[in-house]
Amino acid sequence: MKKVLSGIKPYLRWIILGLTLFFLAQTLKDNWAQVLEIRISDSGWVSLGAAFIITIMAHVWSGVVWFWIIKEFHQKVNLRWAIRVYLRTNVAKYLPGNIWHFYSRIDATKQVGVPVEIAILSVLIEPLLMAAAALGVALIGSTQESWFLQFLCFFAVISIVHPRILNPVIKYLVKIKLKVKKSDSEVVTELNLDHYPIKPFCGEFCFLLLRGSGFLLTILAFNSIEFNQILLIFSVFSLSWLLGLVVPGAPGGVGVFEATALALLEQKFDPGIVLSAVAFYRLISVLAETFAAGLACLDQTK
Repeated sequence: MKKVLSGIKPYLRWIILGLTLFFLAQTLKDNWAQVLEIRISDSGWVSLGAAFIITIMAHVWSGVVWFWIIKEFHQKVNLRWAIRVYLRTNVAKYLPGNIWHFYSRIDATKQVGVPVEIAILSVLIEPLLMAAAALGVALIGSTQESWFLQFLCFFAVISIVHPRILNPVIKYLVKIKLKVKKSDSEVVTELNLDHYPIKPFCGEFCFLLLRGSGFLLTILAFNSIEFNQILLIFSVFSLSWLLGLVVPGAPGGVGVFEATALALLEQKFDPGIVLSAVAFYRLISVLAETFAAGLACLDQTK
């Protein structure tokens, strides 16, 4: 059994991606006629423009939060530098492997004198806090049937980055590093979180609210939304975004986010509307990230 699993593992991400794309293609085929009938009004284009601007703001804000995470380890880095690096490397998440944006940030952080251990921790803690924030937003609009399970997941994720859990893990990894190096001259960086990273966590929560607002505005461009549906849309967005973050084989969450949002929203909205909204939102997200990365590349300030 282990041999079978080890043989499948290298192809697992491609299997997941293939199944996701098949689901999306099938949904598009079934609702193609409805999609063709959809027309975007002038107010709809304004809504899409607002979604684009808010999505750019969300990515800039995420760079600010990454800066806060680095500062948790008492490192002297420049806020403008952190935002520039974050935006410039963000588009690399669409490359196969879904790790190159992390690698680029680690490399850039090392170049400004931050110890490699802290550079690695900064890019590992960030998605954990993002995941916790996504689960927190999803809890707001979750149903009673799924609330307890989502709360358990939320509690588990936020516990991982608690100093009482994270600091012993860090110390253990440092000991392993010293055993591997076996060098008396090895300089060990003191790695400790003095307190729970409340500020970065709240920052990631705001990031999810901004991204969810962009998604809400995108749906609004195609269909009217009742007040009691707003919490549902934020909850669905957060869960869909989270799965796109954690599921392997989906660079940038492409396919996974769309498939999840379709599955969760098609009972509340016309499938053609949802399909158009998630397609446009993906386009807005990519354009916003590319535009922000372009601006970051133009800024050469140290």
